[in-house]
Amino acid sequence: MPIQNADSPSLSDDTTTPDALLHTGAEHGASAEDVVLAAGRDLTPRNLAWAERKLAEEGTRALDKLLP
Repeated sequence: MPIQNADSPSLSDDTTTPDALLHTGAEHGASAEDVVLAAGRDLTPRNLAWAERKLAEEGTRALDKLLP
């Protein structure tokens, strides 16, 4: 299936995701929303408050513990 490269407006037959589109998020740190979603919870004020507490206590390790 042809894909569009981030560097080129034309379609390519290459099915590899271009490096420009890959990122881990590590350069931006973890947000409360990231922790809530990684835990499989809904984005509610209560869950966001829980995630903010976890981030305050554990830092980005809170997210690392939830991801495989």
